[in-house]
Amino acid sequence: MTFSTPSVLANVPLFPLHMVLFPEGQLSLKVFEARYLDMVRRCLREKTPFGVCLLKSGNEIAQADDPAVPEAIGCLAEIKLCDVKTMGVLLIRARGTQRFQLLSHRTETDGLIVGMAQPLDNDAPLEDPVHLAKFGACAEILERIIATLHARELDNLLFAEPFQLNDPSWVSNRLAEILPVTLRAKQKLMELQDAGTRIELVHHYMQQHQML
Repeated sequence: MTFSTPSVLANVPLFPLHMVLFPEGQLSLKVFEARYLDMVRRCLREKTPFGVCLLKSGNEIAQADDPAVPEAIGCLAEIKLCDVKTMGVLLIRARGTQRFQLLSHRTETDGLIVGMAQPLDNDAPLEDPVHLAKFGACAEILERIIATLHARELDNLLFAEPFQLNDPSWVSNRLAEILPVTLRAKQKLMELQDAGTRIELVHHYMQQHQML
């Protein structure tokens, strides 16, 4: 199978956070810094995404003496809902779409980080029989988790419908989001472009911690 070379996205506004956004993952943010208020308004007006990257170093809130440094691989986020809580504060709900690799980035005069990003391919298909069997076990676990959250009316806070329990990428990404592992581990899981490898790692963790 041949893949077309993805185009390069120029001037992608970046939101470095102490979290990892996965494709199809949910993101809720309270936006109050001027640079991000302007970014959200521009994204809504132009119907364009912004990029979410794990903070490699620095702080989420701008500090002149401690600039934010983003990880090289992040995930584009599409704003789904935007509400005004109080004057100068926006509440947004966004969803992860496609992973990207930063080719370069710069900091604007207002402190907003803007990058040149290359979209990454979707996960390679899951074909190995061993990985398929482990995927089945992972999907069953996630289905039980969703049922428990639904009973508590919490599922819509973590996972956006439709629930794609037959999709190895969706299942492995959702489990990677909620497993109690370090942000560095979540970043490595998000960066993988092979659903089978992510399933393998998630399954191994749950087996080690007697979650299966």
